[in-house]
Amino acid sequence: MRFLFVHGTGVRRERHDTLFTLVRERLAARFPGAAVDSCYWGDRFGASLGAGGRSVPGLRPRPGTGPDTPAVPEAPYPDAQGAGAQGAGFPSPGLPADPVDAETAEWALLVADPLCELRVLAETGWETGLGWDTEPGDGDDGFAMPGVQAAGARVLALLDGLPARPGDGDELGPLLRDTGLADGYPAALESTARSAEARRAGERAAEEPQARELATNLARAVTAAALAAAGAEAYCTGAERDRVVELLTNRLGGDARVPGARAAAVLGRLAQRVTTQPLLNAWRGSLTVGATPALGDVLRYQARGRGLRAFLHAEIAAVPGPAVLIGHSLGGIALVDLLALAASRGEPVPGAELLVTVGSQAPFLHELGALTALAPGAKLPYGFPRWLNVYDRQDVLSYLAGPVFPGDTRVTDHEITSRQPFPACHSAYWKQDSLYERIEQAVAEAEIG
Repeated sequence: MRFLFVHGTGVRRERHDTLFTLVRERLAARFPGAAVDSCYWGDRFGASLGAGGRSVPGLRPRPGTGPDTPAVPEAPYPDAQGAGAQGAGFPSPGLPADPVDAETAEWALLVADPLCELRVLAETGWETGLGWDTEPGDGDDGFAMPGVQAAGARVLALLDGLPARPGDGDELGPLLRDTGLADGYPAALESTARSAEARRAGERAAEEPQARELATNLARAVTAAALAAAGAEAYCTGAERDRVVELLTNRLGGDARVPGARAAAVLGRLAQRVTTQPLLNAWRGSLTVGATPALGDVLRYQARGRGLRAFLHAEIAAVPGPAVLIGHSLGGIALVDLLALAASRGEPVPGAELLVTVGSQAPFLHELGALTALAPGAKLPYGFPRWLNVYDRQDVLSYLAGPVFPGDTRVTDHEITSRQPFPACHSAYWKQDSLYERIEQAVAEAEIG
């Protein structure tokens, strides 16, 4: 048996190698005798901006450069912090709150503005027996020992002392590297520690319970800033994110098991009111520069996908025997098209026994009538293999296949969740044991051996 992995949109060589190493190791652990190969197509069939992105509002050409040089994003607001909250929309009233959705919304807000929780503490302080503390020092009894640091100042001193690049002997170091957060972590640590929000919140944290809450919020701010820097290249699940917060919180003298009560009370409700559209509007310039390969690859494939399909067909047929095809995002679209077109001609792709699509848009394109291989409303042809479609409802690039092909017993949808907001959830599938467990089950059901 052979597994063939087909990557998705926006992936180029370095990122492909990192991702495929992860997928190969997880599959090899469950299928020791199977070959695990990859179809890397990003350089040959991927897209690039021919005019450097000059068609995109919010981008400006670099001074003294030619048309082939990429433009640079302009900051959407004079102060980038808090930009995600501009023009926030509101969900329909009466919808029940979901704990996972609420947590995801909170982290979406944190990633948009990593200092937002600290800003709440800096502006409002903590509740005391006399009401809300309004100024640093309110509640000081005047009998503090000379030379003894205030509770909040001690937490900030611990934050200053954290190493920017934890070593291999420290659990945090390997965890940051495995999740793609290592490169952005030093700047995240620095920006949080040097922020006016952290300083003022530290001044207000006069007592030990306040200091522990401050430690939690500082840890969440650092983690959110690292996630924001990594973007879609963060291979980080919600559990891994929470572990980073826990490790940082413990080193700052706090307790990560309970989020900061004061900040959470204010921001929890606000987070669920922030829609994705204001965030996209605020980030349009930087998102376009960073995500153009992802968007461009899809558009290029729709216009000129025959070459990629021919490449995939040759790779699948190159090795005889049963094959499990795993397609991520656009890779899943190309595989669905290839298999459907071949089956429609009465020439099924040799060895293709099982298709697994992960975070794929193929069902949505078919519903739009934009899937190359099938006319709008058409059924999957005879000879199309079993199809396991894996999705995460937080991933706005994943869709259901079963309802689009009703009654087709070859098609199965399976939901997993990384507890991460978009776009991190679009790459977090590959860290989920439940994904590989479901693939193992599908292989057994198809009796592939």
